[in-house]
Amino acid sequence: MSWDEIRLKKFETYAFVLDYLPRGKIGPMRGSFRAEPLIQLLGKSYFTLLDAIPRTGFTLSLLDRVYVGKEQFRKKVSHIIGRIEYDDLTSAAKSELPIVVEKIVMNDEKKFLNFFNIARALTPRMHSLELIPGIGKKYTRTILDTREKRLFSSFQDVKERTEVPDPAKLIVKRILEELSQFSKYRLFVRPP
Repeated sequence: MSWDEIRLKKFETYAFVLDYLPRGKIGPMRGSFRAEPLIQLLGKSYFTLLDAIPRTGFTLSLLDRVYVGKEQFRKKVSHIIGRIEYDDLTSAAKSELPIVVEKIVMNDEKKFLNFFNIARALTPRMHSLELIPGIGKKYTRTILDTREKRLFSSFQDVKERTEVPDPAKLIVKRILEELSQFSKYRLFVRPP
C-alpha cells in the first residue's frame, strides 16, 4: 500500500447502532455462519456501514453511539467484521438509517453547512450543489450569488436567503442516496 493510499484511508471513530441481532445473522456471512451477537453500525464521520461483534456482557440498543476506533480503547465493540453494503443491512437497520443520518447532520450542522459555503464545480457544466436533490441550476446560481456576498451561518440562513426548502433534509436525502445507490460522485459518503 502506497503512502497516498494510507494517507487517504479514512477510519471511523464513532458509529451509531442501526440494528442489534442477539443471535447473529441467519445464513452465510463472509464465508462462514455466525451464531454470535451482531451489530450493524453507521459511522459518524464518513457514513461507513459496518458489521461488528459486541463485547460479551454488553447489550446495545438502537441508535446507541459506540466507539469503534482503536481496538484497545473499545468498550462495547469486540471487533469490526468489516464494511457492508446497503443491501446487506437488515430491514430494521434500513428503517433506522434515515433517523441516524438526520441526527448526524443536525448534530454537526457546521460541517454540513460548510458544503453550501465551499462547494465547487465538478465539471464545466455541473456544480456539486446540483447533486443535492431539489437543487437545480436555478438554486445553484442563487446559492453561489448569495454566498459571494456573505457566507451562510446556519441551515436557517440558507433557507431564508436562498429560499431552498429545508437544506438539512436535502443533505440527508443525498447521503441516503449515496448509501443506497451507485453514485459516480460522492459528496459525503466514503467511497467503497
